[in-house]
Amino acid sequence: MAKDITLVCLAVGLVAVSYGAIAVVSGFPLWLPMVQSVLVLAGSSELLFTGLVAAGGNPVAVACAGLLVNARHVPYGLALQPGVTGSGWRRLLGTHVMNDESVIFALSADTVGATTAYWACGLGVLIAWPGGAAIGALLGSVVHDTNAFGLDAMFPAVILALVLPKLRDRGTLRAALAGAAIALAAVPFVPAGAPVLLALVAVVMAAKEQEAR
Repeated sequence: MAKDITLVCLAVGLVAVSYGAIAVVSGFPLWLPMVQSVLVLAGSSELLFTGLVAAGGNPVAVACAGLLVNARHVPYGLALQPGVTGSGWRRLLGTHVMNDESVIFALSADTVGATTAYWACGLGVLIAWPGGAAIGALLGSVVHDTNAFGLDAMFPAVILALVLPKLRDRGTLRAALAGAAIALAAVPFVPAGAPVLLALVAVVMAAKEQEAR
């Protein structure tokens, strides 16, 4: 698992390079992607904020959209085993480093290894994402077409690779397909971020079906 976490953090860092470069090329000051990457530590929300504000969107409305996207962390927290994020000040830090990757690794590990996997990945992302964003911001004045590198495709590819083994279970596969269908159907009608939340309906239905058995 250590190798997988290292590869994921490397991929996150590369995507962050693209994010930092995009932010600077879009006209944002050099410090913005650096500060956002540390304080927000949520790639999807940061990319959403940067892209929509650069296109002329209202910063307050865009920030609210970012919060909506990150609302998926609520079920993430409920899915984790008690005590994984620690207590006291450790819990604050543990909540801050909660992301798609750290949750996936924690859920994939056994009871003993869940905490180690969560923190290893969470802290790894805490280093890789701001570090990559800083490098990208510095390179932003040199690389004008960041899309040419295709780094934005690496993040969803890594998540898909982590999730695929879980889809061998028929119940999980049905829930995933149903969630994808709900999300795709909702895209034209709801704000950005909401389709992902609506897809959780499939997870609830799958859980109830499993309880009924």
